[in-house]
Amino acid sequence: MRPGFLVPVFLAALASPALAGVHEIWWNITYVENASPDGLFERRVVGVNNTWPPPPIELNTTDSLLVHVTNSLDLPTTLHHHGMYFNSSSWMDGAQGITECGIPPGGQFDYVVPINSSGQWGTYWVHAHSSGQYVDGLRAPVVLHPPKEVHTYDEEFTVILGDWYHDEHSVLLKQFINIANPGGAEPVPDSALVYFSQNSSYLGPIPGSTPSGVTSAVGFNENATLPFVPGKTYRLRIVNTSAFAMFFFWIDGHEMRIIEVDGTDVEESPIDLVTITVAQRYSILVTARNDTSANWAIHANMDTDMFDIVPPALNPNITTSITYNASAPLTDLGFINEYHDVNDTALVPVIPIAQPPLTKTIELEVTFDTMDDGTNRAMFNQVTHNYPLVPSIFSELTLGQNATVQNAYGPLSFVIEHMDVVDIVVKNGDAGKHPFHIHGHKFMIVGRSEDYTSSDPALNPPIEEGQLNPIRRDTVQIPSMHSATLRLVADNPGVWFFHCHIDWHLEAGLSVQFIEAPLQAQQYAGNVPPVMYDHCKTLGKGTSGNAAGLASTTDLTGLRLGPYPQKLGWHQKGIGAMAGCVLAAVLGMLTVGWYALGGHISAEEMEHEVREAIAAKEKKGKFFGLVKR
Repeated sequence: MRPGFLVPVFLAALASPALAGVHEIWWNITYVENASPDGLFERRVVGVNNTWPPPPIELNTTDSLLVHVTNSLDLPTTLHHHGMYFNSSSWMDGAQGITECGIPPGGQFDYVVPINSSGQWGTYWVHAHSSGQYVDGLRAPVVLHPPKEVHTYDEEFTVILGDWYHDEHSVLLKQFINIANPGGAEPVPDSALVYFSQNSSYLGPIPGSTPSGVTSAVGFNENATLPFVPGKTYRLRIVNTSAFAMFFFWIDGHEMRIIEVDGTDVEESPIDLVTITVAQRYSILVTARNDTSANWAIHANMDTDMFDIVPPALNPNITTSITYNASAPLTDLGFINEYHDVNDTALVPVIPIAQPPLTKTIELEVTFDTMDDGTNRAMFNQVTHNYPLVPSIFSELTLGQNATVQNAYGPLSFVIEHMDVVDIVVKNGDAGKHPFHIHGHKFMIVGRSEDYTSSDPALNPPIEEGQLNPIRRDTVQIPSMHSATLRLVADNPGVWFFHCHIDWHLEAGLSVQFIEAPLQAQQYAGNVPPVMYDHCKTLGKGTSGNAAGLASTTDLTGLRLGPYPQKLGWHQKGIGAMAGCVLAAVLGMLTVGWYALGGHISAEEMEHEVREAIAAKEKKGKFFGLVKR
């Protein structure tokens, strides 16, 4: 059964065990020195087999994927195959602290990705889910080819987008979560990156370019190009591997049609601009022109509205190219008039799955605030997430009947019963946009609101039940003050992470975990590889009991909680003092105006009006934002 939704029976043919094979790869995760993909600064990165970027992965859906990992770093590491379901094998999901302790330095682990039994195909990616290592470079595209594609095209390329930092993640994180940064300004990338792959290899740089030595085998940005042949139709699989930046993507002189969203095939939909936030994937069809007299620019522009500042050294607008003729000039039409988002709810999945009836609702409101330790943190429902002392999958598998008790997993944990149909209503009360990703599932986007606080149904419409075929994806962007209602079927026992995929926000606590079908998950406990328990022991982590490692549903002694939102101290005396200051200032200004106008009202009347205005604001709880509603 496909996690998230019930799958038509005919899809099982795509995962026939008789056709199954094993696609094996060996990844030694290593540091790589002196990488400079943007050509501006050499730095240490996290790579694979002493090379960077890590190799792209392509395989057929009739195979399972087996990744033999050796950790040659000095920190624990994991791999998360983003978008994969891991049916009843949640411990293979790679979320450090949630579904495993991590592979210790010098350790080894085999990730089994059961693609042949998942009913999945399309465009995905793999990245580290520990210590910000994907920000430092441990990330690569993954393409799953079914026996027959839904859409017809002649050739395909994968387009990898990403932001890039010159400082390592550990340095940036200390600056970000710091009392010197109470406003929570995220680290702004130093560069944007665009590069291409095909058939499990990256495309090289254009002839005559001089890229940096470590990355000289790969074409980046202006040193990269896609070779087009007139008249052919190409599938471009676009993957945003960024830590922070959303991109606007378009191609001069060519029409685009969306055909895939996060592994879901959709009916062809013409589009002039693809807006792709962190962790999302889109496939587009592009038909080549019938002449070779010019080459054409490909644009990938960062959404700088997400940045607190745009440093002078940052070029947020990257241009690469389509080449028809190496000797032809490049046509660059420059900027477009206006950016816009892709309306993903208007896209129509090729395989229809009707919206199932709702049984459970979980509401999550996003806020950021300065906390009582002076740092700025992210919160769902006024709580910032902390990782448990025991990975939650091991709590679920060892607590017996108590595994159904939500409190045992710590704050921001939600127990979901087997086959529940759940609406996750995410309300973005923050000033910025956020991309939210769920592990182990796709969700249906069954509703969006432009202002979740509004009583106007045009801005905050009710959820329409009985939708015949809503869009399905695993990563959704929600703008400020908007909300999205995400419906999924709890048909995949295990523990699944739900979080903002902006890495800085994940590190700041913007995540929850869903404890799905605990009693059913325990039936698979014997399938956990024993080496996972060894890894936990090596790293000093527990493998049984509640979130604190205790055989209790209530005692969480030792589990880190907080920090908590700062109480700013605007109580009665402070409000009164501020009111007095404001009253004196306003009276002073009005007195000047009164004299200038000839003194038509008395000073006593002015004071009375000002006091009435202040009293009205206090009553509404809005006195300059200082009194909490």
